[in-house]
Amino acid sequence: MTPEVDGFEAGRVLTISAAHGVHDTYTAFLPSLLPVFIANLALSKTEAGLLTVFMQGPSLLQPFIGHVADQVSLRYLVILAPAATAAMMSLLGIAPAYGVLALLLVLAGLSSAGIHSVGPVMAGRLSGESLGRGMGFWMVGGELGRTLGPIIIVSALQILTPRGTPWLMLGGVLMSGILLVLLQDVAGRPPEAGAALPWGDALRALGPLLTPLVGIIIVRSFMVSALTTYLPTFLSEEGSGLFFAGASLSILEGAGVIGALVGGSMSDRLGRRTVLFASMVATPLLMFVFLATDGAVHILLLLLLGLSALSVGPVIMALVQESLPENRALANGLYMALSFVLRSGVIVLIGAIGDWLSLRAAFAVSASAPLLGLPLILLLPGRD
Repeated sequence: MTPEVDGFEAGRVLTISAAHGVHDTYTAFLPSLLPVFIANLALSKTEAGLLTVFMQGPSLLQPFIGHVADQVSLRYLVILAPAATAAMMSLLGIAPAYGVLALLLVLAGLSSAGIHSVGPVMAGRLSGESLGRGMGFWMVGGELGRTLGPIIIVSALQILTPRGTPWLMLGGVLMSGILLVLLQDVAGRPPEAGAALPWGDALRALGPLLTPLVGIIIVRSFMVSALTTYLPTFLSEEGSGLFFAGASLSILEGAGVIGALVGGSMSDRLGRRTVLFASMVATPLLMFVFLATDGAVHILLLLLLGLSALSVGPVIMALVQESLPENRALANGLYMALSFVLRSGVIVLIGAIGDWLSLRAAFAVSASAPLLGLPLILLLPGRD
């Protein structure tokens, strides 16, 4: 297998995307569990938001994992991640205290850091010249997982009760077994790949990208975090039942599946900045309409928000990998670490605003933030 294939190896890209999908199905349990934890453990919204930080904290390790992955194959981090994450997330239902929840989420975060450092780069190298398309497939896996996760955990809570959620880990264990067979001849880093740049040189090469990218990550995190972390809690406070609140997240993420695939492919044709700009204009407008309405129209708006807000993930990932082809895993790991860490801080801030004022006010602030990032798009290197 060559390090940069001429064509798009759909079968192998889909296999890696499936691993991502199963993994993220389990990490998607957390937002729908937050209302349960708040009620059962008497948590504040800030404490509930911190649970997401515990899971995302290990993302700080992703640049280091990526740096190693640029030099040796770490495919087993992709193969084992679904089983490891499934075990930790499925045990949340029987966790007796806040500290146990935190520990399980940190362990799940370590597994997540591994697959998100190595998986996108494996998929990217198998995508040839269609890097945006390949990242779209990768993101589709994640969006499908985040679509199914809330439905699965809410259904499990009603059918199995929290004491029965450990049975859910069997799906992740099965997926890891399948990956062990299908990915045995796919290297995390092909042996023919050129020499990776030293750490310092790689970081300097990324400088022109990182300055505007950090700002874009922050402003997008307000919108995306509000929707993907606090949407079930927001709708519960607005009077919706637990099942609809959880299902609303699946509606959002389900639309994001299409958005990710279309956004990545469109950026191959129209340019990365063009697609990014369109999303960051449309999403705030849709969010303000969502806050001003209620009832059945929310379903339509969640579909449109998913298409818009979640369409640019593969666009940014493609841009990052293009910026440093010799150190794709390091570049990807640094981006993922920045994204997760900055998003974690934003999640806590949104929760604090929700405690201080209301989640409705926090959502209004979050809707405004992406508009502030529009000038930064012009500073991004790469295609128009």
